[in-house]
Amino acid sequence: MEYTVLILILPLLTFLALGLLGTKLKPTTAGCIGTLSLAICALLAYMTAWQYFSMPRVEGVRLPVIPFNFEWLRFTQYLHIDLGILLDPISVMMLVVITTVSLMVHVYSLGYMHGEKGFQRYYAFLSLFSFSMLGLVVATNIFQMYIFWELVGVSSYLLIGFYYTKPEAIAASKKAFIVTRFADLGFLIGILLLSFYTKTFSFDLLTSGDSSLFAGAAGTTFMGCSVMSWAMALIFMGGAGKSAMFPLHIWLPDAMEGPTPVSALIHAATMVVAGVYLVARLFPVYYFEAPEVLVLIAVVGAVTSLYAAVVACVQTDIKRVLAFSTISQIGFMMVALGVSGMEGHEGLGYMASMFHLFTHAMFKALLFLGAGAIIHAVHSNEMSHMGGLRKYLPVTHVTFLVACLAISGIPPFSGFFSKDEILTATFMFSPVLGVVMSFIAALTAFYMFRLYYNIFWGKESTHEHAPHEAPKSMTLPLVFLAVVTLFAGFIPFGKFISSNGMEYIIHLDWTVAGTSIVVAVISIALATWFYKGSNPIPDRLATTFGGLHRAAYRRFYMDELYLFITKRIIFNCVSRPIAWFDRHVIDGSLNGLANVTQRLSYSIRGLQSGQVQQYAYVILFGSLLILVAVLLIM
Repeated sequence: MEYTVLILILPLLTFLALGLLGTKLKPTTAGCIGTLSLAICALLAYMTAWQYFSMPRVEGVRLPVIPFNFEWLRFTQYLHIDLGILLDPISVMMLVVITTVSLMVHVYSLGYMHGEKGFQRYYAFLSLFSFSMLGLVVATNIFQMYIFWELVGVSSYLLIGFYYTKPEAIAASKKAFIVTRFADLGFLIGILLLSFYTKTFSFDLLTSGDSSLFAGAAGTTFMGCSVMSWAMALIFMGGAGKSAMFPLHIWLPDAMEGPTPVSALIHAATMVVAGVYLVARLFPVYYFEAPEVLVLIAVVGAVTSLYAAVVACVQTDIKRVLAFSTISQIGFMMVALGVSGMEGHEGLGYMASMFHLFTHAMFKALLFLGAGAIIHAVHSNEMSHMGGLRKYLPVTHVTFLVACLAISGIPPFSGFFSKDEILTATFMFSPVLGVVMSFIAALTAFYMFRLYYNIFWGKESTHEHAPHEAPKSMTLPLVFLAVVTLFAGFIPFGKFISSNGMEYIIHLDWTVAGTSIVVAVISIALATWFYKGSNPIPDRLATTFGGLHRAAYRRFYMDELYLFITKRIIFNCVSRPIAWFDRHVIDGSLNGLANVTQRLSYSIRGLQSGQVQQYAYVILFGSLLILVAVLLIM
């Protein structure tokens, strides 16, 4: 499978070609080149998946394959950084997800971005983004992953700030870049700790289950926790930043300032799932060496999921509703990993997390691309400017409804199967956690159908021009993703991916499944009652619970809290005193020393005037002083 290297080379070459020569190409030509390149990558990814999953198991386990690898930097006999391609069940699955969603975004953008200034630059950045994420998921070692991890950050910065003349877009891109850099510092420190004690960066060795690798860290503790717990917690910090986990989530809603297809790419297949993939990639290390960090991951995921679901219930910008929906769904995946084990039914959470990552990528891309078609029709993100659009956008209406049913967990749509397995895993781990996650699933169904009814039903808004359906370049990706969303749930996912590489047969727990269906239907019915037609109850509830409603709308003032901590505390109480000390004490001391030296040098510069008469005078005067001194002493 040496051809898999082309999956990385093609988007990289496309980025270089469009970046350097894009202005010399027609916009349509640049878009077609970028789209054709991703189409070839998608075809190669499907070939790779078919070939890999057709390979026979060894003692019931799917073994990893490394078709390409070379040593880049060597530090010691054992510690070196390689660049290569690792194919195993989760990396092959991610190749399919990334190339599929990215291809749909490329095709969709031909229509959505038509006529935009910087069209060629946009496609160059899309290719860089795809290359970065593809390189991340096939990395053979954690340092290679970190390199591509940072490239993903750079790509997101470029795409979120694509409209660089808009102050909001520039602020959003900087916010995303800065917040994730703080998280990535933790990731880097975690990598250094892990590699220092294990003497390797290789995923193959780290996840082999060889406990002797971690013997050097045995007995080493800090603040009551083992050094491996600290290392894995810091690595998770990097994942939490990329996947917008609470409280590092603040960058993601503002990232909506980029073009809508970019939002689909970031939310569905690339940046925000990187953290989930990181935890899944190192899952054996977490499970065997730092099980307490898995509990932390579950707690952080549950808190994030609940927080984002509550906030999504009151947002009015359709892209921000979907943004908080993504944060909540990523929380579901993190919870599933946190409650999982390695053997038998204990490993249900791992499989369910990867299954939900796969299904969520499809229906969330569908939701964002559908939102783009809606914005394209009404030229607004606000739900108050919509209503009754089902008559004008029939294809968008049906496909958006399919995605809403999927994310709400209604059978037979794909989201039902993956989310049900997550709920089953959480109930097996803790009934209390299971109830909490079921409540969040109910909120998900409610806010998604609140969004659906406000857009396609409700009171019709007035528009300068009658809304119309998007061009085929935009609707065809919607139809394709809707079909995938309809049937992806029937994939026997456990036969392909599990925590221990063994085949895992999924059996629906109809007690959990039935309860989740009933809860979702009740939530949808409530949203239908509130928002399908004119109903004063939502406004009354917003007035009655005005404080809670305002707090949720303002995201519970997390942005204000960050500004208070940074501006009032860090800048005013820490940075300003340090700056004063630096200017007046450090710089003052050095400047004073320089002034004294300068004044002294000016005073004695005559000694170096170059005049022979003056030198003779100084010698004679000095000799007389010495003579007088000698006579006085005698």
